[in-house]
Amino acid sequence: MRRHYTLLLSLLLVAGAAAQSSWTSDNGNGTFTNPLFYDEFADPDILRVGNDYYLAGTTMHSVPGLVLMHSRDLVNWDFCSYAFEQYDESYVSNRNPMDVFCLTDGKNIYGQGVWAPVVRYHNGLFYLFTNVNGSGLQAYTSADPRGPWEHHNINSRIYDLSILFDDDGKIYAFHNYGDVKVTEIKPDLSGIVEGTEKLVIKDGNAMGEGFHAYKIDGWYYLMSADYKPHGRLMVARSRNIYGPYETRVMGAEETLGTLPLPMTEGKIRPLPADGSRIRVDFPTADDNRGNCTVMHQGGMVSTPDGEWWAVQLMDFRGVGRTVALSPVTWEDGWPYLGLPGNLTRSPRTWFKPASAPADVKPHSAYFFSDDFNRPASMLTAYNWRRKGTFEEETWQPVPAWQWNHNPVAGQWNLKGGRLNLKALPATQLMTAQGSLSQRMIGPVSVTTVKVDGSKLRPGDVAGLGIQNIPCAWIGLTRSKDSLKVEEYDLLQNRRLTENLAVSKGILYLRLWADLDSCKATLSYSCDNQNFVQMGDTILLSYQLHTFQGARTLLFCYNEQGVKGGTASFDDFTVEQPLADRTADLPLGKTIRLFNLGDNSYAAAIPHGMLYHTNKASDKGTLFEVVDCGRGIVALKSAYGYLCVVGHGFVSDIHFSAELTDDCRFLWQDMLRGDCMLLSLRTNRYVGMTPGAGESYSAQWPGSTANRRNGCVFRFEIVE
Repeated sequence: MRRHYTLLLSLLLVAGAAAQSSWTSDNGNGTFTNPLFYDEFADPDILRVGNDYYLAGTTMHSVPGLVLMHSRDLVNWDFCSYAFEQYDESYVSNRNPMDVFCLTDGKNIYGQGVWAPVVRYHNGLFYLFTNVNGSGLQAYTSADPRGPWEHHNINSRIYDLSILFDDDGKIYAFHNYGDVKVTEIKPDLSGIVEGTEKLVIKDGNAMGEGFHAYKIDGWYYLMSADYKPHGRLMVARSRNIYGPYETRVMGAEETLGTLPLPMTEGKIRPLPADGSRIRVDFPTADDNRGNCTVMHQGGMVSTPDGEWWAVQLMDFRGVGRTVALSPVTWEDGWPYLGLPGNLTRSPRTWFKPASAPADVKPHSAYFFSDDFNRPASMLTAYNWRRKGTFEEETWQPVPAWQWNHNPVAGQWNLKGGRLNLKALPATQLMTAQGSLSQRMIGPVSVTTVKVDGSKLRPGDVAGLGIQNIPCAWIGLTRSKDSLKVEEYDLLQNRRLTENLAVSKGILYLRLWADLDSCKATLSYSCDNQNFVQMGDTILLSYQLHTFQGARTLLFCYNEQGVKGGTASFDDFTVEQPLADRTADLPLGKTIRLFNLGDNSYAAAIPHGMLYHTNKASDKGTLFEVVDCGRGIVALKSAYGYLCVVGHGFVSDIHFSAELTDDCRFLWQDMLRGDCMLLSLRTNRYVGMTPGAGESYSAQWPGSTANRRNGCVFRFEIVE
């Protein structure tokens, strides 16, 4: 039976109050767990206006484009607006004609479009700046962050920039790569002020790209991501906007225990008709390279009560690029990611800002499931306009849809509670016009859709796809004589056909994806109950060709070079089985802690220290997890409470008969049963050097990418 969209939305919101059905980093106990989003959000720039926070992000070629989010607590975010609905003639230049925005004539802007935006507020006006590849620097202005936005083509080759409205009223852009330059922009945004470009930091001073500029207490600060010789976050400062600047490392090595992600290599522009030039290089399971997996690019912001926080980009496995939230510690006039005593690193789980309003409940920013039972004008979030002030509104998730390129007018509609896509000519999935996409959401998602292919024509292909390079899909194909089920995997350049009589043209398609392991499967069902997998496991990649992670795609195209029939889609559901993380914090349970570094158990020993053993039967391996509130735990053993003394050096972990402040640890949720223990005395983690034969300390800065450096545990509940 068809469920109305608004009813389904309300039911999910009510259910989310008890058990979260879609990922949110808010743990509901005063803490949050990174990443902020388990779907793609690249190049974050952040702003506070009063008590409201705004977060801008890259949307590449997808439309609507240039997203702005809103939050009141820095942890729970809501869609605010897109700056534009689609690319139009105002972006056109000789180098970049309109057909690349519309995916026509074999031309496309995959991997281009909106890059590295900046969000600013000045004299009652919100500003969004971004580079659109081939069209130069663009700006958007609005008195209301929810739009509508006015577009200004600055027509300049400035990219990867940050904007500073200085005290003298001038607008400065920091930009370039390696050599850092400053250029003044005209107040009316009609262009740059000729002759103002100046080199302020020479290449070789450890600065890179993706700038974020601030003026704080008379100092100019410039944050930057650098990749040579490895990924990290840099910061420079000067008393004068033109320098000289001194540089420091602001953040380094923080992977949150995330392995490097697989990368697609090979020349694939233009997109190949087969997979002969596609190669996916998968790092080994114990590869500890940080690369761009480390937190390395983003902005920072202060709260109304003076706390500082940073949002930083990470390459996050099959998700692509996403955002982590980190406390910022100031020391000697320099900002650092992390906590006092553990600078440049960031906790995976930490306390929400002290100024966070108590009435903000854990929730997801987007609504991923869809029954298409609403007006066509509300298909994408761009048209979900809001009324009233933020304080007066009841915020709800909005649809997560974006088109893979400019949509084609007249070739799609919402009718009868279904999405109808008309087939246009295309050589393969990635060149199919009018495909509707979503960012895949993790850690695990199960996407199911009902497709009606009864109105397909010969040569039509319609179904559920993975927008990626390599791409893959499962769907219905119409030949002159029959309607078949087929699956295609570009990586293997293989197409499988299932000889199945599709009753009345209706089929259910399913995409299972584990974004942490970068794996997916495609399957079909005739009854929406018994699903049959087609093909092998699909490998999900992040790559520098579309600059996106894996995305879910609804598509319909014709392989015979003509306009075809129509495919109808309905009952699009996205289940997230790991969204509810209640069991990840085993309060009141008795557990064992299995160290991933050397496959031993942490054990309390009569000598009064925390040591390790290979015998799970030892009574010292049993710890009761005592709830101290707000995600803080104490571990009670047969010899007392685990306690950190002194500086937390080796053997500085003792056992106390009483529960004191030194016995309190903030549980770090690493998902899937993995965890760390953050000492609230040292702001460092409990760990030991694998193979060294030493007892535990509380001096570990954090996990390595492979989680095998001695401070990551897998907990086992003992019944």
